[in-house]
Amino acid sequence: MLTKWGAAAATVVAGVTLTAAQPSFPSLPPNPPSIDFPLPKPGPTGTATPPRIDPVPPTGPSVPPTRKPVDPVLTQSLNLQLKVERDGRLTVREQVVVQARQTMTRTAPLHIGDRAFTVRDIAVRGDGTAQVVDDALVLRLNGGASTVTYTVDGAVADLGDHLEVRWPVVSGWDTRINRVRASLLTPKVPRHFTCLSGPTGSTEPCRSGVIDATGVLRVAESDLDVGSRVDLAADLEPGAVPVNARFERAADAAFALTPLTGTGLGLVLLFLVAGFAVLWLARGRDAKAVAAEVAPIDLLARDGDRVRFASPDGILPGQVGTVVDERVDARDLSATVLDLAVRNYLWIIEVGGDWQIVRRNPADDALTPYERAVYDTIVPDGVESVTLSALRETPPDLGPARAALYADAIRRDWFGRHPRGVGRWGLAGAVVLSLGTVATVLAAALGGPALLGIAVAAGGLGLLIGARLAPARTKRGSVLVQQVKGVRGFLHAARPNSIPAADRESVFSRSLPYAVALGETERWLAQFGDLDSAADGTPGLYWYATQDQAAAHDQARFVAQFQAFVAALDEVFAKR
Repeated sequence: MLTKWGAAAATVVAGVTLTAAQPSFPSLPPNPPSIDFPLPKPGPTGTATPPRIDPVPPTGPSVPPTRKPVDPVLTQSLNLQLKVERDGRLTVREQVVVQARQTMTRTAPLHIGDRAFTVRDIAVRGDGTAQVVDDALVLRLNGGASTVTYTVDGAVADLGDHLEVRWPVVSGWDTRINRVRASLLTPKVPRHFTCLSGPTGSTEPCRSGVIDATGVLRVAESDLDVGSRVDLAADLEPGAVPVNARFERAADAAFALTPLTGTGLGLVLLFLVAGFAVLWLARGRDAKAVAAEVAPIDLLARDGDRVRFASPDGILPGQVGTVVDERVDARDLSATVLDLAVRNYLWIIEVGGDWQIVRRNPADDALTPYERAVYDTIVPDGVESVTLSALRETPPDLGPARAALYADAIRRDWFGRHPRGVGRWGLAGAVVLSLGTVATVLAAALGGPALLGIAVAAGGLGLLIGARLAPARTKRGSVLVQQVKGVRGFLHAARPNSIPAADRESVFSRSLPYAVALGETERWLAQFGDLDSAADGTPGLYWYATQDQAAAHDQARFVAQFQAFVAALDEVFAKR
């Protein structure tokens, strides 16, 4: 029974060294405390001196042998035995003493940082249950002593110059732990070990730890608060056992649903629901305004026996068409050119089979920016006139005119944004989407809560889509649509015989650009088919002329020629 105790004592490790391969186990301070297990003292020759046995019984009164006091059993205490099998498995036996009529529950996550463990072959002897739930080992033990056994896969990692065996022997208990005793048996004596105790992330060493003479690693701890842990890691020589550690990419853990990320996703969901409710109401309001029946508006202002045309709230023909269909099309620009002619800024002359548009008066401050842009596009500075055939051959750049007309509608609060754009809210959504995407990538790379980044990106995407689906027309624009319906009703209901003969040419001419913008040209021309353009004291229309004097008073011919002129002008504007 003699053992070379001197050689064995040399294997005792009275300190704890750092295993810094994984961030979940922080650095350990130097000179950690240790447990001095009783070892035989070596003799003079370096061998242990066995206890001496005297064959002669002693004389005198018999003295009963002194018994070593038994360590009392403490409730809320743990006794753990861990063994690294030769195939790399880690078998664990947990003996748990629970106070009578109470319950202890352990919920131990099976992920530590990017390290993943698997627990199987779980068995319970005593009053309680043990199982793996939602990637966590869950023990529920009732009063008394219970023993739980299980096997852990993934505890052995290859760190290059050594192997590391790691397992959180204590974690996730919902009760204060009075005492912990743990032992780890490995096929070969560990080189070093690390034992950390206290709250997750702390660097406090265990109160005591040692590798005894038999090569068993033993640690002891006491008075652990609720939720505290004891992390145990031991270094083995390369090749001592097979490696089975499993490391998951940080991105996998980053997309885990946690209370924090769940709250973020919930808030974004509420934001999206509320936003699309507002969107639904706005679209419903706009659709109702478009579908509503509106009585005709009387656009005739009477002053004694005279009658003149008065547009509703000063709305211009180009604005009418743009607000109704939410786009600047060729018809809106043609109506604007015609309105400029009716208001004596331009003059339209029929020349053979062509038409000439002549600068009549310079653009002044009475014109809106979009009207000035149309004027400058048709007859630029230095040009006194242009033929429609020349415009067909070289279509003018209508970009500035279209942009000015959209800007005019936005400035007047008829549009909340450009109908083909996304507006301020859409730009904000694009920015939020970009920030959320960047945050997701960074969080996934760094192991942070990437789901929060996804939540932010989803909110930005919802805002961007909502801004695009929202009607461009504002509430004021919807009111204007109803007014435009009233204008259309006027064009349908107006009768020339209700207008004094001297004022019919003026009313006809001023209303004609609105008829062009609303697609009512043919109807309006038909209603005034027998117009006497000389009734105002001057022959012919004041804004439209023809070189054929014989045809100047032929209203039927004018109707046909004017429709051809509008069609040709639409063709020019449709090309750009």
